[in-house]
Amino acid sequence: MLIQRVLAPVLEANCYVVAAGPGRPALVVDPGAGSAGVVRGALERHGLVVGAVAVTHGHPDHLWDAAEVAGDAPVLVAEADLPRLDDPAAWLGSPMVDLFRSLAATPWRTPAHPAVLAPGRHELVDGVVVEAVPAPGHTPGSTLLVLVGAARGEPGPHGTPPDADVVLTGDVLFAGSVGRTDLPGGDPQAHNATLRAIAARFPDSTTILPGHGPTSSVGAERAANPYLAAALRV
Repeated sequence: MLIQRVLAPVLEANCYVVAAGPGRPALVVDPGAGSAGVVRGALERHGLVVGAVAVTHGHPDHLWDAAEVAGDAPVLVAEADLPRLDDPAAWLGSPMVDLFRSLAATPWRTPAHPAVLAPGRHELVDGVVVEAVPAPGHTPGSTLLVLVGAARGEPGPHGTPPDADVVLTGDVLFAGSVGRTDLPGGDPQAHNATLRAIAARFPDSTTILPGHGPTSSVGAERAANPYLAAALRV
């Protein structure tokens, strides 16, 4: 499986281009503000075309360029965050709404074909099967995207074997940190419950591809992430 990370310039959000291989339809995950150009470059390098866009949650730094990237392809988001597609910046609350709009180079465009990303397994594009796992707390609709059968082909971080599970965590879990829960719709208790569910479900070898920052693994976060440790003590 081809997994290409590109960086959105606004707030340095990670965007991922996922495909079964070169020349295949691509799933683009979390195309944040300013990412459309770099996504286009990644697609061209590998001979890919966009088959679908999925977002891990409804914050604007993870979906601002979704309409431009998707075109006529569907843009999938969990039902609880679907209303945010009307104007995701407005859900940040003052004063962050004005700050984000000043940072974004383009105005918000609502995707042409929004769709609900339901929990469970879906072949979102040909050859890419994703399990959508609800992970509320950062936002009500925050969702983990498990890339089913994603063999990375080379050892991952911290000795992760090449056939380890790969999970796109959005802003639920970062290397050494977690997403904030003080924005509108955030829920610290729900977020802690989500962190405990991650620790219970995924083995240490699981590769984490977060919404910001470097790649990590569940084992590394279990060993050193103070927020995960605090959630597990509750």
